[in-house]
Amino acid sequence: MISPTFMIELPAALHWIEGCPEGREWVRQLPDRARACSDKWELGLQAPYKNSFVSIVYPATRRDGSRAVLKLQYPHHESDNEHEALRRWDGNGAVRLLDYDSAHHALLLERGEPGVPLSTVDADKAVDVFVSLLPRLWIPAAEPFTSLADESAAWITHVPAEWERAGRPFETRLLDLALESLDRLRGTQGGQVLLHQDLHADNVLRAVREPWLVIDPKPLVGEREFSLAPIVRSNELGHSRADVVRRLDRLATNLRLDRERARLWALGQTVAWGCEGLHASRHIETARWLSEA
Repeated sequence: MISPTFMIELPAALHWIEGCPEGREWVRQLPDRARACSDKWELGLQAPYKNSFVSIVYPATRRDGSRAVLKLQYPHHESDNEHEALRRWDGNGAVRLLDYDSAHHALLLERGEPGVPLSTVDADKAVDVFVSLLPRLWIPAAEPFTSLADESAAWITHVPAEWERAGRPFETRLLDLALESLDRLRGTQGGQVLLHQDLHADNVLRAVREPWLVIDPKPLVGEREFSLAPIVRSNELGHSRADVVRRLDRLATNLRLDRERARLWALGQTVAWGCEGLHASRHIETARWLSEA
């Protein structure tokens, strides 16, 4: 059985969810959801990880003593079909999906141990790890995943209003360049593969089954060049113009990708994600460097 105290102690990074009625309702239901999943999968749960921003994630022990992770998702379109992406990767470079409960938006996952993030290693070594992982994740895919073409169209539609609402936090020139880039790229893509659109260095963990395993996909289907965007802006690996350009150059060269398309995708998504949030100011700095790279 699980201790009720674990159910109500939201990690600090999740408190933003309580800022809207839907979020408060999700928090209210968490004890029942966690208890239901614990009973269904016969889990013992520990206190949740502190660094989860969109879901609550518990270290778990299964009845046979094996270790796992219980992830209860806050419903959000970027996390739609996360379970399906992990199912299709089937442990090839990513944590394995052990089971899924759609009613509770709950994923039972392999636990990557020791779980040290890739952000703790030398930046050049980390880029080498990404170079080895990405081709394994690029599997052909279509439905049910959102297409990069549709997602970028949504950014083009919604970002100007978000920029206004945030008090115009960066210059019009950068906004226009990002939107123009997204519009040009979305209709001229190459081969379509499964993408992890949030593959930064804290979403890759050291493990035993493989040296490194990917977690927390926000899956899309689109061209390979887009994959570089979250890595290029992965400020955990160094946040300067030189760091950003070096990651872009090394990734594009070693993976034989179109550098200009990768640069513009990174610029576009980084601006789209840079109007608000914890890393907004760093995202905009990165976007400025990319606009001249």
